[in-house]
Amino acid sequence: MNRTPEKDPEDWTTGDEPMTGPQESYLHTLAQEAGEEVPDELTKVEASQLIDRLQEKTGRGG
Repeated sequence: MNRTPEKDPEDWTTGDEPMTGPQESYLHTLAQEAGEEVPDELTKVEASQLIDRLQEKTGRGG
């Protein structure tokens, strides 16, 4: 199966915009499972990177 590689979050043209609602919601779910807090005012890139880290920590990663 060929998957299109995801663009590196550091290369996102909108990466410095505030995180999206879905990112924030998912982050809070992951953070609760991981016993961590979600910082306020994350950018899209920062949220994406934190999601990746928390997915690894909680075993939810793809």
